Amino acid sequence: MMLRAFVGACLLSTSVLVQTALAGDARSLQIVVSKSEQTLSLYEDGEIVATSRVSSGKPGHQTPSGIFSILDKRKYHESNIYSAAPMPFMQRLTWSGIALHEGRVPNYPASHGCIRLPAKFAKTLYGMTARGVHVIVADDPGALRAIDHPALLQPRDAPAADGLMLSDVELRPASFDASLKLVEVAVNQTTSSVKRKPVASKDLAPLRILITRRGDRERIMDVQRLLTDLGFDAGVADGYAGTMTVSAVNGFKRWKDMKTTGPLLTDAFMDALYASAGAEAAPNGQLMVRRNFKPLFEAPIHIKDPHIALGTHFFEVINIDQDQGKAEWNGLTLDNHLPTAARKRLGIDVADAPGRPNSLSAVLDRLDIPEGIRDRLESELTTGSSITVSDLSHGLETGEGTDFVTITKDGPT
Repeated sequence: MMLRAFVGACLLSTSVLVQTALAGDARSLQIVVSKSEQTLSLYEDGEIVATSRVSSGKPGHQTPSGIFSILDKRKYHESNIYSAAPMPFMQRLTWSGIALHEGRVPNYPASHGCIRLPAKFAKTLYGMTARGVHVIVADDPGALRAIDHPALLQPRDAPAADGLMLSDVELRPASFDASLKLVEVAVNQTTSSVKRKPVASKDLAPLRILITRRGDRERIMDVQRLLTDLGFDAGVADGYAGTMTVSAVNGFKRWKDMKTTGPLLTDAFMDALYASAGAEAAPNGQLMVRRNFKPLFEAPIHIKDPHIALGTHFFEVINIDQDQGKAEWNGLTLDNHLPTAARKRLGIDVADAPGRPNSLSAVLDRLDIPEGIRDRLESELTTGSSITVSDLSHGLETGEGTDFVTITKDGPT
């Protein structure tokens, strides 16, 4: 509410400028840009408190659509790409060059990919935001709305730590490439007798949670772990099919009288491996968590009806009542541009995510998060914590010094 009053005052008089909002104040802020309407809406506590005209990327230089966060802020910046063009009150969304900044705003897309703002509004907005504030760029008009669903996280006290989770892992790329040689994964295995020291959630930075489909990296990690449990030396469970992993796979195949030529990981091999290990079928979803622009941990989950597209959805906590143990969430569904090749690779037969106009509830109905993972997330939940659900995971824009960057449409189609 305090920020809402500040917005009104600043929009009436731009002679007042607060350089950087407190992180706690900015947690309830969200920015939604509509490329079709060339507008920006600023939300606080789930309500629109200011709007502005914008100018996004012109044909051939379209602004990517998706879910971003403010990564960096500079009062004055010059473009590293376009002849040192001035970018006052720059708020960076990607390290590859997309940003909000002051610039010429005609009534049509005219930039080289950035989102230009009128001078007064650019200055005012710069004074209110902080690094980490979400910016959602949509193709068509869209509004954040309140969402209440049993699957959404609610605050609780820190529980005992248990289960198996991956900590400080290297995030997978958008498409698997064995040449990337991902780094060693640190695995933390604890028991219910080990207690994690409670931490007041209000003192923590917001969680950034991505829920997506498991890919080749996770599949290979499962193979490495199960083969090692069976006595084969498959190397570190890093998701990279190196020499040791290939040797272990072929050793298992010889044991089971299976061919060692052809594809490395066939369905028959996977079925035999899980049966030999006495393990349940592999999960088909992955939950990844970041905080303060760094990977925190990740864990497998289950997605119901995997042959149906998930779509792309965004959820964020806009307020927490610790006394009542209640978090207020809002959310938005973005247009999902899922290429045919991606649908085939992911085994998606139904390309249109179900549930409109209640697509947010529909996708939450399909997510099964293990209780131990849910306990940890809920014990560290804060205002500003967010969940992104997407078939295609994050792209190459997600990396060092970023939240999850989810691109739904990158350039012309």
